[in-house]
Order: sequence, then C-alpha cells, then structure tokens
Amino acid sequence: MKNKKILMLMVTLVMMAGTAAALTWLRTNQRLGTPGLKAAPIPGSVMMKISLPERVLDFTSTNIPEPETVLGYLPADTSYAERIYTAPDGFWIQSTSILMGADRTSIHRPDFCLPGQGWTIDERKILDIPVQDQPPYKMQVACWKVSQVVKQANGEDGKVEALYFYWYVANNEETWDHNKMLEWLTLDLLRTGALQRWAYISYFALCRPGQEDAAIDRIKSFIAAQVPEFQLPLRQQ
Repeated sequence: MKNKKILMLMVTLVMMAGTAAALTWLRTNQRLGTPGLKAAPIPGSVMMKISLPERVLDFTSTNIPEPETVLGYLPADTSYAERIYTAPDGFWIQSTSILMGADRTSIHRPDFCLPGQGWTIDERKILDIPVQDQPPYKMQVACWKVSQVVKQANGEDGKVEALYFYWYVANNEETWDHNKMLEWLTLDLLRTGALQRWAYISYFALCRPGQEDAAIDRIKSFIAAQVPEFQLPLRQQ
C-alpha cells in the first residue's frame, strides 16, 4: 500500500513537471497569428487600426471613440473600432469590432456583457448570410432578440426591444460559437505555436415590437455588404 502511494505521488509529480514544461515552452515559443480582419499595424505597438467603411449601402456613419468603460475593461493590447450607421429613414446599426492581442480575455461571452448592461436575452437563433466576396461564402452568425425595461418620458416603465448579431473571426477561421473559438485557439497554439488573433464582431439595433423580421432582413443585408470591406475572405475547407 505504501509503495502504491509513493508510485502515485511520483506519477503526479511527473505530470505536474510535464505540464509546467509545456506551459513554459508555449510561453517561450508563442507568436501572434495573423488577424482575419483588414487591419493596419500601429508602429511600436501590438495593437492594430481596424478600418470599418464609412458608407455601407445607403447608410452613412459616425466613428465612435473607444468608451472609457471599454478602456478600463479590456486588456491594454486590445484593438477596437466602432461606428454607428444610419439609413435615410433613421434606422441605425451599431457595428463593433474587438481584436485581441496577446491576451485572449479581450474576447468575451455576450452572455455576460449584455445582461451586465441590463438586457434580457429573449430569443437566440443562428442565421446564414451569403457573402459575395472572392470567393463567395456563407457565414453563420448568432442573432439574439433582447429587451429591457426603461423609464419613459412620462415616468412610466416601458419595454425596449433590440437585435444583437455577433460572430468570431481569425485567420481563415470563423464561428458564432464561443466554445468552438476557444477550442480552435488552443489547438492552433499547440499545433503551430501561433496564438490566433481572434476578433469579436457585433451589431446592435433597436427594433419596434412586431418589426423584428424586417429589421433582421435589413441587418443581414447590411452585414453582407459590409463584411467584404473589413474582413478577409474565408477559404472554404
């Protein structure tokens, strides 16, 4: 019995030593991968400039500086871009791109950040969006219907509804699934020593009750037109 305990202790110590050696090797040999976005290097920094287009279809846009709350929440090597696009009829879409550096915690779960901002997730679905790029391909993106109760001008509580689209993209890798993104990030790191620079792409737009389908169609058309302007095309496997 005593010999068995000694053997188990030795096996445990060897496994711990092996894990520590593997982590040390990864830290020593790790390099940053290529982003899946059309982003320009910033001299002297690991951060990059993400250029979202100023116009998409009949939408014009306003550039939104990185909010102070985001500056304090995300790692310092995170690259960030946000624009608000407005159509002639007043319908607007908030488009945000967050690109990680060496710290993967830049890329977070919307399950946490949306409820943290007071939004309730009412419905989740996955949508296909054909993208006419070179070559053409089909994206799968997450689409959530969210809502929150806010105080109206008359002092009464009212329900506000919105749509939230998102996905994750790296060099020739794309998924709406956060767990799948982490799995691919880990496998790429182990296989190649490259820490893929994943980006979290999201869209937010308010919608009136009963107008969800029309708003979804407008956002899908917007995404299909905007994506080739700032995201590198995916090579189909």
